[in-house]
Amino acid sequence: MKPRAVDAEKLYRAQLWSSDRLMMLRVVLYLSALVFVWSIFYATADIRALLGWTAFAMLFILLPARQSRERIRHEYAGVTGRSVIVHGLTAMGQGLSWTAAMLMLGRDADAAQVVAIWTLTSCLMVGAAVAFAALPFATIGFLLPTGVGSILLFWDMKQLPALVACYALVLLIASLKHAREFGKQLSTSTELEEKSAVVSLLLREYEDTGSDWLWQTDAARRINGVSSRFASIMGVEPAELEGKPLVQILAGSAWESGKFAAALHDLAEKLKRRESFSNIIIPVEIAGEIRWWELSASPRVDEKGAYLGFRGVGSDVTVQRESADKIAQLARFDALTDLPNRLQLSDALQSALEGVERWNSRCAFLMIDLDRFKAVNDTLGHQIGDRLLQRVAERLRQVCSSNELCGRIGGDEFAIVIREVVDTHYVDQVAEATIELLSRPYEVDQHTLYIGASIGSALAPRDGRTTETLIRSADLALYRAKEEGGGKHCHYEPRLHLHAEERRTLEVALREALEKQQLSVVYQPVVSAKTGAVEGFESLIRWTHPEMGPISPAKFIPVAEDARLIAPIGEWVLRTACHEAMHWPANVRVAVNVSAEQLSHPSFVSTVMSALAQSGLPAHRLELEVTESVFMRDDTSATQVLEQILALGIKLSLDDFGTGYSSLGYLSRTRFSTIKVDRSFVVGASRNVPESLAIVRAVVALAESLGMATTAEGVETESEVEMVNRLGCTKIQGYYFGRPMPAEEARSLFGRGGISAVA
Repeated sequence: MKPRAVDAEKLYRAQLWSSDRLMMLRVVLYLSALVFVWSIFYATADIRALLGWTAFAMLFILLPARQSRERIRHEYAGVTGRSVIVHGLTAMGQGLSWTAAMLMLGRDADAAQVVAIWTLTSCLMVGAAVAFAALPFATIGFLLPTGVGSILLFWDMKQLPALVACYALVLLIASLKHAREFGKQLSTSTELEEKSAVVSLLLREYEDTGSDWLWQTDAARRINGVSSRFASIMGVEPAELEGKPLVQILAGSAWESGKFAAALHDLAEKLKRRESFSNIIIPVEIAGEIRWWELSASPRVDEKGAYLGFRGVGSDVTVQRESADKIAQLARFDALTDLPNRLQLSDALQSALEGVERWNSRCAFLMIDLDRFKAVNDTLGHQIGDRLLQRVAERLRQVCSSNELCGRIGGDEFAIVIREVVDTHYVDQVAEATIELLSRPYEVDQHTLYIGASIGSALAPRDGRTTETLIRSADLALYRAKEEGGGKHCHYEPRLHLHAEERRTLEVALREALEKQQLSVVYQPVVSAKTGAVEGFESLIRWTHPEMGPISPAKFIPVAEDARLIAPIGEWVLRTACHEAMHWPANVRVAVNVSAEQLSHPSFVSTVMSALAQSGLPAHRLELEVTESVFMRDDTSATQVLEQILALGIKLSLDDFGTGYSSLGYLSRTRFSTIKVDRSFVVGASRNVPESLAIVRAVVALAESLGMATTAEGVETESEVEMVNRLGCTKIQGYYFGRPMPAEEARSLFGRGGISAVA
């Protein structure tokens, strides 16, 4: 294949240069050869012929020298194929001059002179083969005539012509082969240069347009060949970085102190050990700002394997690093309070437990639940609630020392991990300090808020050796603290686990109780304080389990409320009581207790209407009993639901008045028909306790002023009957007039005209 013009020109230059670099040596060799010829043939040869030959030979010595000098002077500009041909012709002229010498001078010479002239010519042939190794045409031009002349010189000497011919042929073949290798080598070199140029171009473009840059060091780990991109990233000129140690540049202001980042120490070790590395991320100080770089590099060596330094690429990964840090922050910290989240708390507790096993020490886990927080959320909204949680987080940080880690589990639940517990009283101190600090008033958006905290704690290894066990133990202790009214700290005790298992068993059984008809409704009479006539019954639920036997409502009602079973159970009681009341006289009411969860259900009013419609019971014969707790969940919502109930003609009764918050606002906003006085006040009044007497009188007076009836609960003796009558209560309920009884017994009470001391 014919080479491209640009490749041919490069080839011609290389060929001529390889010959020109030996030109002076060839001139000296040719002049020496002339002197040798004169010394051998001066005495025997024709002087005129010798002078003519010498002039001819000098022409082809000086002419190539002049051509070579011109090419060098013009730096081979304008060199073409014609230049190579001209060079070959001059080489042929040189070959013909020495062929002429052999034929002219050796014809009449003696044997010694013949050998001398041919030895000289053979030496010149070797020199030409070497000098013209890259120029096949020049090699042929010189060797062909001298080879033919040598054969003719020894034509009459038997085998010598063949030997001389072989000699010339070997030189010619070797020269042509060398010329071929020269072409291949030049082609390979040219290709490598082109590739190197392309790579350099791509690298420059990569640095100019990309976010990465190239860097390299010498054997002493100093930066050299600083690229403009690298210098621009550092905010300096390339000259300011040239020759400086790479580690010093990366360390910045920390160079003097030697307090480098761990990643920079790793990088320095890699450089020292001359090991390749990739994706090492290090912090770099640039103009007082910390940036994150990712570096990769490999050692570079020369063709002899000598170490030259490192060459690599760098990338600014600050944005990616910040994103990764943010993701890690979100994964391990609570977004609202910026406290450690459940995951980080679990990790910290696991680490503390490992320390317990290793050092035979103790650690603790405190679970914290905020008291009355839901009331803040329900009345003031979630935004206020969120800000309150942030204030709680701030106070928790004040409580915790370096030995504690506080975090948010979720909702209004927080936790503290105490890494090392030297004294068990220390757990009490932390818990009490936490309760005291969290119970102080909060100022949030011009609202003064009062909440509290309940805490359950578990100590490892006594209460558990795993994170799951310890957290569960603390949770059980917290549940105990909440059961006891909140605002206190309870330690885990083994019986709490038994209590929890019992509650779980009850919950599982309670879920089947309705389906398997294990629940029943009993009715306790409510009589007129003046006449003793039955005015109504309060419906009460009972549960008899086939294996556990009768189970007290005080035991299973809280379980039903926690398990969200109170709504379906309450609906069943309501429907059953309405159907049963249809068997009673038309003037007798039935009272049904309603929980706060039932009132908060969107379908509660429609459920009540459905129960009345299916049973046929008139609305005025149904009385719903509620406690003050329904107003603490959501005052506005509860009031609206009760207004809808009243609009249907249903009566309302306020149960256990005086035992809770006893806000008169409830009575002013809701038209209750009856206020029920708790048994504790009835018993106290019968014993002439001044406070109880005052409370009962106040409740009766308040009810009369608002047009409401009063029912005294838990009346069990005749003296108590006389006392409540004397204090003005209008209705009485208690064992003195009847215990809670099955429906059949309740029906049998009618027809007597009243009840007096039913046993």
